[in-house]
Amino acid sequence: MVVVFSGAMALDVTGPIEVFDTANRLLDAPDAPYRIDFVSADGPLVRMSSGVLVEASPLDAGEGPIDTLLVPGGWSLADALRDRALVSWIGGAAARSRRVASVCGGSFLLAEAGLLDGRRATTHWAYSEAMAGRYPEVTVDAEPIFVWDGPFVTSAGVSTGIDMALALVEADHGAALALETARYLVLFLKRHGGQAQFSTVLDAQLADHPPIRAAQEWILENLHNPLPVAEIALRANMSLRNFARVFRREVGTTPGQYVERTRIARARELLETTELTIGQIAHRCGFAAPETFFRSFGRTLGLTPKEYRHRFQIITPSGLIDRHHMTDRSRMTDRSPL
Repeated sequence: MVVVFSGAMALDVTGPIEVFDTANRLLDAPDAPYRIDFVSADGPLVRMSSGVLVEASPLDAGEGPIDTLLVPGGWSLADALRDRALVSWIGGAAARSRRVASVCGGSFLLAEAGLLDGRRATTHWAYSEAMAGRYPEVTVDAEPIFVWDGPFVTSAGVSTGIDMALALVEADHGAALALETARYLVLFLKRHGGQAQFSTVLDAQLADHPPIRAAQEWILENLHNPLPVAEIALRANMSLRNFARVFRREVGTTPGQYVERTRIARARELLETTELTIGQIAHRCGFAAPETFFRSFGRTLGLTPKEYRHRFQIITPSGLIDRHHMTDRSRMTDRSPL
């Protein structure tokens, strides 16, 4: 059951429901496990922030038991928080739900209904301080991409609702279906909930500032080396102090943090696509010792390298895609939109 309101962010809604719909199609069961219904106080046609229209039933149509209640955020969140009927309905619907999930600012609506008091939750990193100030009884953690506390699952900014939905599919039907769903949707990977909101995929983007971009490219080509910041600054033809200041302004993180996260991004790729040992991967990615690699990897992703490889490796020792833990893609043939 998805509750929507005028101005809600479309991706907060469409991201998770596409995960559930894809899981349905991959399972190809006589009775689809996920039935998606929309309810709203603003129906029957609700306009999302991007102009997408969603057809929804009235709130009172959502009576009775609910398996999963999904609450999005959006640019009009302030108006939604002032809608006492909506907040009250969410509180009552949560009591009838097996679990309650929110995307981005949707956690504000859960907190406004008093559902997160005494619990840990997350939201978009830009609004975490505001949430903590407004709801002091909620333990707001701005780092993870989603947080699961009892029956409540709160996800961070926008696209992390997809990661959360994959976790729900995994809880319902196992890791194999969740991973195959992620692959079919051509996602980079199925991210673990403990992963920081600033993912290494985003960190790997190159800056527009030419000297900083050149330094980033040099880092990528030399990850196997120690890479002290002073040497990177020389490559940018800048003083150490000025380089550190400009790098943080352009990239959003310090040079040292960028190097570490880029090393982790390369390590993830090698864990997924090679049979190199953990020690070999640590060496290729420039970690001084395997122990340093373990600490950095765990701090960034919330998994050990071995656990990560077990979840996400996509080849066997023979070099073929491992289909043993994957559902049969041929089931999608008649239903594929491509």
